[in-house]
Amino acid sequence: MTHQRIVITGLGGVCSLGSTADDIWQAMKAGRDGSGEVPITDRKLRNTMAFPITDKLEDDGIDPRRRVTMGEFSRLAVIAAQQAMTQAGLQAGAFDDRRAGAVVGTGIYGTDAVDQSYFDILEGGKKRTHIFTVPRAMPGAPAGQVSMHCGLRGPVFGITSACTSGNHALVSAADQIRLGRADIMFAGGTDTPLTFGIIKAWEALRVLARTKCRPFSANRDGLLMGDGAGMAILETYEHARARGATILAEILGCGMSGDASDIVNPTVEGPALAIENCLRDAGLSGDAVGYINAHGTGTQANDKTETKAIRVALGAAADGVSVSSTKSMHGHCLGGSSALEVIACVGALREGIIPPTINYEAADPDCDLDVTPNVARQRPIEVAISNAFAFGGTNAVIAFGKV
Repeated sequence: MTHQRIVITGLGGVCSLGSTADDIWQAMKAGRDGSGEVPITDRKLRNTMAFPITDKLEDDGIDPRRRVTMGEFSRLAVIAAQQAMTQAGLQAGAFDDRRAGAVVGTGIYGTDAVDQSYFDILEGGKKRTHIFTVPRAMPGAPAGQVSMHCGLRGPVFGITSACTSGNHALVSAADQIRLGRADIMFAGGTDTPLTFGIIKAWEALRVLARTKCRPFSANRDGLLMGDGAGMAILETYEHARARGATILAEILGCGMSGDASDIVNPTVEGPALAIENCLRDAGLSGDAVGYINAHGTGTQANDKTETKAIRVALGAAADGVSVSSTKSMHGHCLGGSSALEVIACVGALREGIIPPTINYEAADPDCDLDVTPNVARQRPIEVAISNAFAFGGTNAVIAFGKV
């Protein structure tokens, strides 16, 4: 099978840093901290810091009759998809909708709908939940809602692999095009974990930070979750050129692996294998990589393990690569994270600017890479890779190239 060139022609995003992909990228370059108080005041939480979306985006362009069927994670995915569609220059009726599809990843589900159903029945004394609880909650809903809003009748499905879901969605979408099933694919991820039930569940894991997310810093004490969604438009290089689209970046290769070890504790070998598989798929050597957008959650285990994995996969070239965790700025949006991090990789390639790892306070000898502490750095690069590693040991790495 011919290894067709797959390119990105549109990006969209919504998270604590902004309500468009460009807003998010500008905030990343500025090193802005999007964290704030969790918007839950009527229930007892031990951890009250997170990365909430403060712009409610009420003028979202969604048909109110369709909006009422959406959980918030679906709504964010649709908003991001519409942005990406606009940037890509795609208009309904101007492309073959039978050859256009959507793959959207989510780490959990429509948590707002499920929480509300419990409150309604157990506290409110109601006899039934909202009629649209199921379509609001189901993990495949964002893909279906994107397809309906954007008029896509090709391959449409959801993917769930915890915090790797966004990257897995992009890989799967690229595969649909390479397999000849579609000409255009909308791909990304979305999650809205800032609900009572999900925050309490993560509290129980004892991995949430007390105040700030400090990836790779010696005094890091955990991750902070955020709401967010990111979407990209993928198509072949030839298809994009034929319709006169602006090409933002190319997907050079993808690598996946499984730890086959522990449900929550990461290994070095699994992530390293995913990076190696990605470089092999792209036909790249380690020294070709200029920037790595790290998974970089800010937990003791992840950051130390990821550093080792990068060193195993890149060898001596690891000392020359710029690394950063943009989760320090937009939080861990679970299934939405790696989709938002595409914005960082594409921005770094196009502008030659490495976004920083903010809140970095003290060097950790176990995290001895160049983590671009606190301030963005100018550096022309040709290749950026994005790491996504998840509970369950599911790993996916994507290499992006400048076009």
